[in-house]
Amino acid sequence: MGYACPVCAEPQADATHLANHLAFTALTGGADHEAWLDDNVDEWDQLGESELSEIVVEHADETEFPQVFEESGTHDHADDLPPGARSRPDTGSMSDDDAAVLEAARELTREMLSESADDDEGETE
Repeated sequence: MGYACPVCAEPQADATHLANHLAFTALTGGADHEAWLDDNVDEWDQLGESELSEIVVEHADETEFPQVFEESGTHDHADDLPPGARSRPDTGSMSDDDAAVLEAARELTREMLSESADDDEGETE
């Protein structure tokens, strides 16, 4: 079981992956995902992944997908990024605004992954 993205129906393994998918896509140029978040989640860009996931999962259909999701618990969230996001583009070919948006997305990703790691540590104590 997983959740279908309410914008593009792309399968997500759980509520956290759904929240990350929506936010990452919105921040990296997905205007349709950004518009959906603007319409459905107040101040979505100020929320951490756990808060965002609690809200967005209420708008998503729980669905069984034919693909197998990773169950090892060692998932690298870099896999959730859109193609090309793992490498640093030549910022010389980007506008200053685009470079600032990309850096903001990277910072939010670092914060979300840090929060997730902190949550994981708290659960094991």
